[in-house]
Amino acid sequence: MVTNFNHINHMGRVTDSSQATPVTKRQVNDGSSFEKILKEKLEGSHDIKFSRHAEMRMQMRNIHLTELQKDKISKAIDKAEGKGVRDSLVLMDNLAFVVNVKNRTVITAVSSSELKENVFTNIDGAVFA
Repeated sequence: MVTNFNHINHMGRVTDSSQATPVTKRQVNDGSSFEKILKEKLEGSHDIKFSRHAEMRMQMRNIHLTELQKDKISKAIDKAEGKGVRDSLVLMDNLAFVVNVKNRTVITAVSSSELKENVFTNIDGAVFA
């Protein structure tokens, strides 16, 4: 004789418990818990990346960013993302950065001496950081 037990799920609906899958704490291949990995990913989602082109431009233009400046760029990206911007010009401390918002990647960097000579294209928003 097979007995099916019904239970009420979180939505208040009665479901057949024989079809429910047990919830367990699962270990990932390297021994890390799902919770730890999720936390790392969520915290890391605010990191910014720099394209090779941006790294070359920054080196060429002697632009060295502090952690505070990187944090300002990250917050500017958050603001742009909140407004639905895809590619943004971020202006900060007499520097300009073209950023791909979705990938959180700095595409290029321009120093204050070059700001007046440049036209920024392929952007759909600007943020002052």
